[in-house]
Amino acid sequence: MKADYALLSKTIEALTEGETDQVALMATVACEVHHSDDRFDWTGFYRVTEPELLKIGPYQGGHGCLVIPFSRGVCGAAARTGEVQLVPDVDAFEGHIACASSTRSELVLPVRDSAGQVIGVFDIDSDQPDAFEQADAEGLSRILAQVFGRL
Repeated sequence: MKADYALLSKTIEALTEGETDQVALMATVACEVHHSDDRFDWTGFYRVTEPELLKIGPYQGGHGCLVIPFSRGVCGAAARTGEVQLVPDVDAFEGHIACASSTRSELVLPVRDSAGQVIGVFDIDSDQPDAFEQADAEGLSRILAQVFGRL
């Protein structure tokens, strides 16, 4: 099963309407996205908790890394640059942090508030190589902007 981003967007919008708590929103988005697509092995947020530092937020799947500096890994790169990181082979990404040895590919998207500040990253890991496409990045970016852009 592959995510239907139009349907997923409507579902998440209905579930999060009126909610302003970041953690509650992250928990709902992580759950809905995780269960929308068979390729998604680990789905979750890392929150900016202090300058240049991410800490684990709500997620679905096995254990994640607890702390990730902006200077390390795919999540750090997304937070540092503010750009989507679509990584078809994590072993080829210099500085990749192996939170789970089963991860083969990764998609990480910056999460911004209404002021445009990066408040975290949304991380999706797959146990399949080259699992993600540009359409995934675009669909998920729209959902993240819809949910967190109102905060």
